[in-house]
Amino acid sequence: MNLSQFFLIMKARKWIILFALVITVVSTLGISLILPKTYKATASVLLNYKGVDPVSGLTMPGQLLPGYMATQVDIISSKNVALRVVDQLGLARNQAVIDQFKDAADGKGDVRDWLADLLLKKLDIVPARESSVVEISFRGADPTFVAAVANAFADEYQKISIQLKVEPMKKASAYFNEQLKQLRDNVEAAQSRLSKYQQENGIVSVDNRLDVESNRLNDLSAQLVQAQTQTMEASSRAGVANGGGDSPDVTSNPLVQNLKIGLGNAEAKLAELAQRLERNHPQYQSAKAEVEKLRSDLASAIKVTASSVGSNATILRKREADIRASLDAQRKRVLELNRSRDELNVLAKDVEAAQRAFDLTSQRFAQTRLEGQSEQSDIALLNPAVAPLDPSSPRVVINTAISVALGLMLGMGLALLAELLDRRVRSESDLSDMLDIPVFGVIEWNAPKRKPFGLKNLLLSRRLRLN
Repeated sequence: MNLSQFFLIMKARKWIILFALVITVVSTLGISLILPKTYKATASVLLNYKGVDPVSGLTMPGQLLPGYMATQVDIISSKNVALRVVDQLGLARNQAVIDQFKDAADGKGDVRDWLADLLLKKLDIVPARESSVVEISFRGADPTFVAAVANAFADEYQKISIQLKVEPMKKASAYFNEQLKQLRDNVEAAQSRLSKYQQENGIVSVDNRLDVESNRLNDLSAQLVQAQTQTMEASSRAGVANGGGDSPDVTSNPLVQNLKIGLGNAEAKLAELAQRLERNHPQYQSAKAEVEKLRSDLASAIKVTASSVGSNATILRKREADIRASLDAQRKRVLELNRSRDELNVLAKDVEAAQRAFDLTSQRFAQTRLEGQSEQSDIALLNPAVAPLDPSSPRVVINTAISVALGLMLGMGLALLAELLDRRVRSESDLSDMLDIPVFGVIEWNAPKRKPFGLKNLLLSRRLRLN
């Protein structure tokens, strides 16, 4: 079937199309006039998408998620919000509503739940595509009532959004309060352990005391090195002195030098007397006795001097041993101070860690408590609902226009159906298609137009009837 055949069929079956169109339009118009009027009120709310908390000033990533708008729509259409609307408007206390509930539910269930379900069935929530505006619409028979319900849903949505944000903060605040008490006890316990350790060990300032003891250790180390040097030198001198009289300590002794000089003079005098006197001469014997005495005194002085050098070496060795013992004791004291400082640092770090945890928890507790007491909402009522003047349905004009389109479609469908049931030849192409033979010619025939009855024809017809 081509387009020309379709138009020929529609032209031939125009009365069917017209009949279907009239029936459809009349039926739609009658139903639209019979249906009760329904009014629709809309309240617009604005969702704040800045993503900044008014209390903490931090960015809230939850509002930046793609599902944030869908979540808000689900909250508005939740039964909890509907129940709060029922309580706000006092619908459950209306006797007429209670009677309707008893008739509808036979006394089963709760009137609040029944009303909440009814309100949700007539509630429409439409979020804007490219903005953060959400329209809350409610349909009903009373214009004032639908406006009140739409505004009540917007109001309760604001309240429950605040509640959903504040309640977790209150629970978190209570949790942080309990943790804060425990952390305060931990700080006090750590500080008590640190103070007790300082009192038991008599530590006022470990660093200053350690510096003093370290300096003393360094001084003792230097003294030990010096004492070792002196001891080695004294031991060498003592060995040389005990070996004979060539020791520099012995030769440099003033007494030994004086005795040597006196012995030399006495020996020279004895030699001179030996040349002049006999050996038994009293002067010779006196000079000889003086020489022997000086020799004895010299030997005794050398022995005493060598003994003093050995005693000095012994004293220096003992001093070295004392310094070494003091150095070992000082080293142990410094090591003990280092151990005490390490233990004290551990205790001090425990105090610092406990104090840091306490400060952070205290700060977080103050913030959560402030957030839990905040009544600021990120949802604002943009346009409150007002009682509509015109009903939203039934829309007579729109329904009539739609019925015209549907009637035309139905009529054309019936015309095609009638054509299929009673196929007619509408053009020469129908003959060629049906008979599968070529068409050689077409005889056009137009039916004569009927002339309307004039006055002359009317009188002639009456005359014929009378005859």
